[in-house]
Amino acid sequence: MEAMGVAAALGFLLLLTAGGSTGNEAREAAAVRELLVRLLGPGPAAAFSVSVERSLAAESSLDTYRLSGGGAGARVQVLGSTGVAAAAGLHRYLRDFCGCHVAWSGSQLRLPQPLPAVPEELTEATPNRYRYYQNVCTQSYSFLWWDWARWEQEIDWMALNGINLALAWSGQEAIWQRVYLTLGLTQTEIDEYFTGPAFLAWGRMGNLHTWSGPLPPSWHLKQLYLQHRILDRMRSFGMIPVLPAFAGHVPKALTRVFPQVNVTQMGSWGHFNCSYSCSFLLAPEDPLFPIVGSLFLRELTKEFGTDHIYGADTFNEMQPPSSEPSYLAAATVAVYQAMTAVDPDAVWLLQGWLFQHQPEFWGPAQVAAVLGAVPRGRLLVLDLFAESQPVYIRTASFQGQPFIWCMLHNFGGNHGLFGALESVNRGPATARHFPNSTMVGTGMAPEGIGQNEVVYALMAELGWRKDPVADLGAWVTSFAARRYGVSHGDAEAAWQLLLRSVYNCSGEECRGHNHSPLVRRPSLQMVTTVWYNRSDVFEAWRLLLAATPTLASSPAFRYDLVDVTRQAVQELVSLYYEEVKTAYLKKDLVPLTRAGGILAYELLPALDQVLASDCHFLLGSWLEQARLAAVSETEAHFYEQNSRYQLTLWGPEGNILDYANKQLAGLVADYYAPRWRLFAEMLVESLVQGVPFQQHQFDRNAFQLEQTFVLGTRRYPSQPEGDTVDLVKKLFLKYYPRAGSF
Repeated sequence: MEAMGVAAALGFLLLLTAGGSTGNEAREAAAVRELLVRLLGPGPAAAFSVSVERSLAAESSLDTYRLSGGGAGARVQVLGSTGVAAAAGLHRYLRDFCGCHVAWSGSQLRLPQPLPAVPEELTEATPNRYRYYQNVCTQSYSFLWWDWARWEQEIDWMALNGINLALAWSGQEAIWQRVYLTLGLTQTEIDEYFTGPAFLAWGRMGNLHTWSGPLPPSWHLKQLYLQHRILDRMRSFGMIPVLPAFAGHVPKALTRVFPQVNVTQMGSWGHFNCSYSCSFLLAPEDPLFPIVGSLFLRELTKEFGTDHIYGADTFNEMQPPSSEPSYLAAATVAVYQAMTAVDPDAVWLLQGWLFQHQPEFWGPAQVAAVLGAVPRGRLLVLDLFAESQPVYIRTASFQGQPFIWCMLHNFGGNHGLFGALESVNRGPATARHFPNSTMVGTGMAPEGIGQNEVVYALMAELGWRKDPVADLGAWVTSFAARRYGVSHGDAEAAWQLLLRSVYNCSGEECRGHNHSPLVRRPSLQMVTTVWYNRSDVFEAWRLLLAATPTLASSPAFRYDLVDVTRQAVQELVSLYYEEVKTAYLKKDLVPLTRAGGILAYELLPALDQVLASDCHFLLGSWLEQARLAAVSETEAHFYEQNSRYQLTLWGPEGNILDYANKQLAGLVADYYAPRWRLFAEMLVESLVQGVPFQQHQFDRNAFQLEQTFVLGTRRYPSQPEGDTVDLVKKLFLKYYPRAGSF
């Protein structure tokens, strides 16, 4: 193992050179000062002095910040070794000295006057080289319709949370279009190959092609523009953008141009047939492989420049054509050599999901073939689901290749209170102290964002901590006080209940994928068990509502009140469903009609009204973003339909039905509730007629409802309606007493 440790150390030296030049200290400092103005306004921002000096990290070569000054008449001094480090130091001051909170759902930035002094000069260095952010799927589940204004907010959030390594994958289809035209494909063949915008993530990983396309020409132009702005802003902070590289997947039309090309057609993915999946994989030994790979990377870096780290996933959720180690090594070498042919300093960022997703295929020999095919230090592996199913443990720290301990947390961008905070808290330190550990960073890799902000606040903080948070209870209490701008006993008690329940998942089965009956096509076989006591959620709901006289003016509090109410209703749906199921199995028509009627005709419409009172829970906002990305009404309709498909059927036949479920006003009323009404009605009809419930017939009828929603054109409000507190009180008074009777 000593040799592995030495090899790993050499690998780290290679990684430390990734990103090339030291960058421009003045530019990075200016970027943080501009962020300050956007965040606080020009007046408050003037109370801070920001500078960047590489020498601050001279000993460790790890991002470092130093805080000093403040107090009456004195400016707060923020010094960082990079722009990201300075931004993280600024965030630390705002959080720990001013009690401020920066979040997706809205920030609490009330600054005390005068600004508090830093009692003693505070210097903090990160324990690892990288703080990574994103998942390939995040691009489709969350970033899909963003304009530059929203991207700017996100990059500011990234900088404040110390992110220095992130995917930058916008605009790549425009580059591929150039490459395919150069190779002799027609524009029609290219258009037939690309997926629609909502499914590009899976087109990029070779899982899908064609589905819900084609991409309009305006899409390519807008994405190129966005990518240039994204890269410029990321680099201005000293972040390292990860660009895409060629993973081996090619359009079928390539076989028309090159009839002798050696390709393998992969198996189907995600219940799609070969009209939309079964991608073609170029053989690693085919002479066209390095040509395609180098053409793409050369054109990409010519357009966007490079920071020398590239992402590529050849076998994401797809079984390779052969389990022979020699084949797997050759496929890996081909991808890597196509990178280094253009960029000799290339480092390959690999999502380690393949090893976790198909452990029965990826045995020790197969894993070793991939990891050993790239020089140590030139393959950077994301241990993507490390908070639940870490791969580094069973691969001897990825056999000497450096890796990033990642928290995946969320699947499909689902709503639903969920977290494994204890595992997240202790995981990075445990990995860091693993024998001969090659861990070089921490990461946040959710499929979708904009949910469970407490989980991401903790993970971001852990990127700068050598040890776990000593007392999670105290940490959560402080989190709530910062989030709302004031301490409140009832709110703190509510958060403690959430910490011990929904945020206390443990074990390998913990997945942030919402399978609640509320968001699933109903059946008599639905699972309603949860790992926590539902009474904790109901009591947290009561406590938050009790805090409204003091906290209702806080936007973050009102958001949380909606979110916890949404969770309470989700629990109630499960409980009413169990009543429905029990009554049906007992052939008891009256309680079946009562419970089914309450669930479908009262509870879900009441939830929809509550969701409609907050701008973060509106289907109309999501669809409006899609429409605003268009340049014509035809395009707007096309983009909206892409969005509707992703949220619901995820394919022409419900191929990955409800995977990306969300609880949004409009979606609850016009998609989930009609299914539940149909289910209750067909169960009643079954009892009345004395015939068994026909699940297959229900599924066919439900599909008609689902398809009607997807193909619909109804416009939904994009602005909130109603008063959150009043609507929650009304729902609470009606259903809270019933919660204890189940």
